[in-house]
Amino acid sequence: MDQANRGLILVTGTAGFIGSHVALSLLGRGETVIGLDNLNDYYDVNLKKARLARLQQQAGYRHIQADLADREAMEALFDQHRPSRVVHLAAQAGVRYAATNPHAYTRSNVTGFLHVLEGCRHHPVEHLVYASTSSVYGANTRMPFSEHHGTEHPLTLYAATKKANEMMAHSYSHLYAIPVTGLRFFTVYGPWGRPDMALFLFTRAILADEPIKVFNHGHHKRSFTYIDDIVEGVIRTLDRPPAADPDWPAEEPDPATSNAPYRLFNIGNEQPVELLRYIEVLEQCLGRKARMEMLPLQPGDVPDTEADVAELKRAVGYQPEVSVEAGVARFVDWYKDYYQVKS
Repeated sequence: MDQANRGLILVTGTAGFIGSHVALSLLGRGETVIGLDNLNDYYDVNLKKARLARLQQQAGYRHIQADLADREAMEALFDQHRPSRVVHLAAQAGVRYAATNPHAYTRSNVTGFLHVLEGCRHHPVEHLVYASTSSVYGANTRMPFSEHHGTEHPLTLYAATKKANEMMAHSYSHLYAIPVTGLRFFTVYGPWGRPDMALFLFTRAILADEPIKVFNHGHHKRSFTYIDDIVEGVIRTLDRPPAADPDWPAEEPDPATSNAPYRLFNIGNEQPVELLRYIEVLEQCLGRKARMEMLPLQPGDVPDTEADVAELKRAVGYQPEVSVEAGVARFVDWYKDYYQVKS
């Protein structure tokens, strides 16, 4: 089927980092996209508006400013627009923010997700793809993280809300035969990123000759994943709705699959990088040395993450390609241009 004739795609969180990139890529291949975002002030609203401005220059895009937790607004959106597919990327982001603002997380990430599921239930969609997180692995230290591992021990409320999303999605998929896929994102970075993420914070501080806070003395590792690799995986997944598995072993249940049309996948780079190396690459790209304040691991942080993406490779042909060296350089180029930093 021609992509331009497949109906409307709803993308939530289109003023956000990942959402704006996904929407832009979908528009680029001729899709019609309706974007949803509440433009909250968790971080710089001007950056969010600048992301939206890029989308609003594209044919086929329409934006709705509304809150996921607003039941009436969400019901009206689904009633009026009846999307054929949904990519749900909106959420209250940030792991540590949850410690002081827990209600914001349950309101957006749990109640808001319920409204998305209800919309997909009452106006059946071909596929719902939603964002989960590697944070659900929590206290698990078995590497690499696999979708077939248990995730019963989240260490933060943010992770707990995303674990709740996975369970809610399964129940709706089971009850109403909604094809649903959850993607567990591993540390995403790149141009137009979030100002509360390490790369953004480090870049700003180094350019201002201010010290950077390096937790766990820089020795923890992350599967840093460049935004273009994430977008490629999201869209490949969207194009392949899961089918129910009639042979699913209920006596030994696999958490990644189901006898409902439901799947869970890791999406990330398979080559974890130590934080000190990440900083070293950034220093090289900026041509400046960082002043580092070495600190212990923060509460709720895990020492390491490593993505096993074999399942996503098998299912959709996913293959992350951008190295940290190339990705950080692209981010620095964008940052200098956006903030008009003189070399």
